[in-house]
Amino acid sequence: MITSLLPGAPGPLTEADLLAEYAYPPSPGPFVRFNFIASADGAASVTGRSGGLGNDGDRLIFALLRRLADVILVGAGTVRAEGYEGGLIDPDARAARRASGRAGHPAVAVISGSLDLDPASGFFAAPPARPLIFTTTAAGPGRRRALERVADVVDCGDSAVDPAQVVRHLAGRGLGRVLCEGGPAVLASFTAAGLVDELCLSLSPLLVGGEGPRISNGTGPPQPAPLRLVSLLHEESALYARYVRR
Repeated sequence: MITSLLPGAPGPLTEADLLAEYAYPPSPGPFVRFNFIASADGAASVTGRSGGLGNDGDRLIFALLRRLADVILVGAGTVRAEGYEGGLIDPDARAARRASGRAGHPAVAVISGSLDLDPASGFFAAPPARPLIFTTTAAGPGRRRALERVADVVDCGDSAVDPAQVVRHLAGRGLGRVLCEGGPAVLASFTAAGLVDELCLSLSPLLVGGEGPRISNGTGPPQPAPLRLVSLLHEESALYARYVRR
C-alpha cells in the first residue's frame, strides 16, 4: 500500500490517485521526465541491473509512468543491460490509452552515438512500435545500414548526441511527454543541457556496497541544477520522490 508523506493524504493511494499524482502538466511544449531508482547508499544497480532494487510499489509506479508517456527514451547501454524486448506496458494499460484517444503503446526511442546495437537482438525482433534511434553523423555507415532495416535512425549531432535536438525531434512527431529510463550518461547529458524537467527517484531500503554506478555519470552543468520536491510517497520503507526543476 503506497501512502503519501508529502503533501500527505489519509489512507493508501489508489491507482487513480497515482495517475493523477504523476500526470504530465498541461503544457503546450515538451516535458522530459526521468525515472530512476537507487539504493540507500547510492547504487543505481545490483549485479548490473536496476530491477533488483525495486519493490512492488516501485514496479507499480514504473508501470504507470510508462502508461502516461508518449515515448519511452533510453540509452543504448540500458537496452543492452535490461533487454527491453516486446511490449513494455500490459494489456490493461494499452486499453486505457486507446480509450483516451492515444496510441495503444508509447513510442520507444534509443540514444546511441556509436550505433552499438545488435539489429538481430530481441529488442528489434518484435517491437510494439518501430523504434527510433538517435545517433551522430560520425556513426559507422555499416551499422547505420543494418539498423535502418529495423528502426528509424535520426542524426542528432556530429560527435555526440545533442539532447536538445532529440527533444525537438520527438516534439515534431507529437511525442512531447517524454519518459527517460536511463542510463546514467543520458541523465548527465540532459542535465548539462538544462533539459531535465522532472526527476522521479525511488529510494530502495537496501545497502548494496561495491562500486555500482550512480544514476548520473558524465559531465554536468557549470552549476548544480536546483530541484524542488513536490511529492514523497512511501511503501515498506521505500521512498518515491518526485522533483521538478526550479
